[in-house]
Amino acid sequence: MRKDFGPKPILYPMPVLILGTYNEDGTPNAMNAAWGGICGENKILIDLGGHRTTDNLLRNKAFTVAVADAAHVVEADYVGVVSGNEVPDKVARAGLHTVASSRVNAPIIEEFPITLECRLLRVTEEGVVGEILNVCADERVLDGAGQIDPSKVEAITYDPVGHTYIKLGDVVGHAFSDGMRLR
Repeated sequence: MRKDFGPKPILYPMPVLILGTYNEDGTPNAMNAAWGGICGENKILIDLGGHRTTDNLLRNKAFTVAVADAAHVVEADYVGVVSGNEVPDKVARAGLHTVASSRVNAPIIEEFPITLECRLLRVTEEGVVGEILNVCADERVLDGAGQIDPSKVEAITYDPVGHTYIKLGDVVGHAFSDGMRLR
């Protein structure tokens, strides 16, 4: 037996993405965006409404996308519930620190473990499409071979039903190999 929920934005996992831009005066800005994902080899699509971050992104033609982690749930939620139009220095108030991206005119938030540096490609009815120019990761989330270790990232996902954040967990299989047992 299955239960119908109707047309709702329910999908698991739903990544918690923190978009970074610069305000007109050069101060860093960030917002929490749960509706987004990879849409090609080097592209990301994010559904944005009317926000200061959206205005900044359109003006600068650039943005960063950080993966929120369990250690910074409070900060990630704060930049999502507080408007940059009302609190223009919300990144600083959240206690977050930034460095300038060397590839795009947008900030990298140092506390978040992984950041995508993106150039705006286009705006569609579905959202903004960015070209991923680089992915950078804090060394604290790398394994011995210098690759990203998901268990060290401790990425969080948004639960749109319970309105909670959940830490992603254990490896349960191996892509491109486990299915081969059914051949």
